[in-house]
Amino acid sequence: MTIEIGNESGMDVDETVLLRLMEHNLAELHVSPEADVAILLVDEGAMEALHVQWMDEPGPTDVLSFPMDELRPGTEDMPTPAGLLGDIVLCPQVAETQAAAAKHSTLDELILLTTHGLLHLLGFDHAEPDEEREMFGLQRDLIASFQASERRRHRA
Repeated sequence: MTIEIGNESGMDVDETVLLRLMEHNLAELHVSPEADVAILLVDEGAMEALHVQWMDEPGPTDVLSFPMDELRPGTEDMPTPAGLLGDIVLCPQVAETQAAAAKHSTLDELILLTTHGLLHLLGFDHAEPDEEREMFGLQRDLIASFQASERRRHRA
């Protein structure tokens, strides 16, 4: 599995946590170890340009996902085949503002946004109420599971 992380945002971000998060989430979702994904952290100007270009909406946003091979989550018996999941683009400056409003750390917000972006790469959406319940429930479960694994890691 190749997980590439590039930081062009100008903000200091603990990329090792995002790498562990992706490894954890991909394993939990039974995605093939042969799948590839990229995470790019960009500044507000770059994110605004992408937001306008791809969503036709003004201003920077927190996360954009660009799926490639339309892979879906697998199961323990039948993992997702190898392929290119796609790209997740994050804006740490927007995440920092949202984190302050939510009263948690910027890293916690980036964990949430990265997980959200990955679920979009895997075909989840939240346009309809039932889709939103499914996606946000899975998002909460993945983050809780990752946080528990991080606590165990720090105790060891």
